[in-house]
Amino acid sequence: MAATMTALFGGTGPAWEAREIPVPAPGPGQVLIRNRAVALNNADAAMLSAADPAAGGTGAQYSAGYEFAGEIASAGEGVTTVAAGAPVMGTSPASFAAYVLADHRHVLPVPDGLGWEEACALPTGLLTEHGALTAAGFTPGRSVLITGATSGIGLIGVRIARELKAGQVIATTRSAAKAEPLRRAGADTVVVTGEQDLTQAVLDATDGQGAEIVLDHVGGAMFAACLPATRADGAVVSVGRLDTAAATIDLDALAYRRLRLRGVSFGFTRAAELGAVIAAAGEQLLPGVARGRIRPRVDSTYSFANAAEAAGRLRSHQAHGKIVLTLP
Repeated sequence: MAATMTALFGGTGPAWEAREIPVPAPGPGQVLIRNRAVALNNADAAMLSAADPAAGGTGAQYSAGYEFAGEIASAGEGVTTVAAGAPVMGTSPASFAAYVLADHRHVLPVPDGLGWEEACALPTGLLTEHGALTAAGFTPGRSVLITGATSGIGLIGVRIARELKAGQVIATTRSAAKAEPLRRAGADTVVVTGEQDLTQAVLDATDGQGAEIVLDHVGGAMFAACLPATRADGAVVSVGRLDTAAATIDLDALAYRRLRLRGVSFGFTRAAELGAVIAAAGEQLLPGVARGRIRPRVDSTYSFANAAEAAGRLRSHQAHGKIVLTLP
């Protein structure tokens, strides 16, 4: 194993800076992964912007990335669940590097036949969407509305809801041109919010009842419109804020429909809790991944050396799926 590795850092400008740093050693409960591919998330662009000193950012430097796929290089004390050489995918800070340290509970085995580019684009979607459905009290047969469904994570959510036998899957997109991929992913009904009123379209699709569970990835006015589109005694889960984190809601819709509102954010500060979420997602979803029924949509793939171009693609908001960096 090499003594040093290339890693990407933010906080020095509008793009990540490549640095040569020592390869870390795994501590108790950790695994060291030799990365083969890493995936970008919306949070990566937000962090770059917030730390960019040239644009009024903090200038605080950090090791970038959260999502990866590769092979176990070594394991720390107490790790018996994975062996050296095993292909895994997972989530951990500082993952945009040739090697990444991860809590052994935060990785999943890569099913046979799944390439590195697809594998690295799955973990965040699997754990987030399955965790959100679990928080909402999902059971087979329930109807599910997924907003912002053409986002990298939202599209995985559509496939997961279908795999887990939702009674009806409703998905939203701003553009009619993106409706067909959602239908192919398993959506029974696609609402084009650029042309249709979300609340009315969902009520029309559910015989006036509304969806039993809503996973909202958009926030803002979309979140507010979801409440009257939710069935009485249903649940609305705030997953993402692709539009804005601020929303003005109708409290009558909340009260009269007796809705449950939940927010989810599966960060790394609660390692055991995140590990439990990942384990549950793996148990229920990896068979569907192995059979090809749950797959991410990869928008584009860049070499690690072209990370700045990948960041530009992420900022453009034109990506249809996940953006991936491959490592040599």
